[in-house]
Amino acid sequence: MKKIEFSKEAKAAIVSSIRRYFEAELDQPIGALPAEFLLDFFADEIGAHYYNQGLRDAHAALLRKMEDLAEDIYLLEREEKNKGTAA
Repeated sequence: MKKIEFSKEAKAAIVSSIRRYFEAELDQPIGALPAEFLLDFFADEIGAHYYNQGLRDAHAALLRKMEDLAEDIYLLEREEKNKGTAA
């Protein structure tokens, strides 16, 4: 699997969120560099789990839409006239 990478802007926003979390929930300030290292660690160690769950969710949603489409197509079908039968 390709390494999970974020844009500069996204990474900065995530690092900022990590820093706010540490300050608010743990009452422990954390610097930008340690927060970035923590982000990289989580991306490397558990990122695949979230990514794979996202793929499974997308697959399930696609299957539901395909079932809906199959039903819609079925409803569009018309009754065929029997050829060669006496009326």
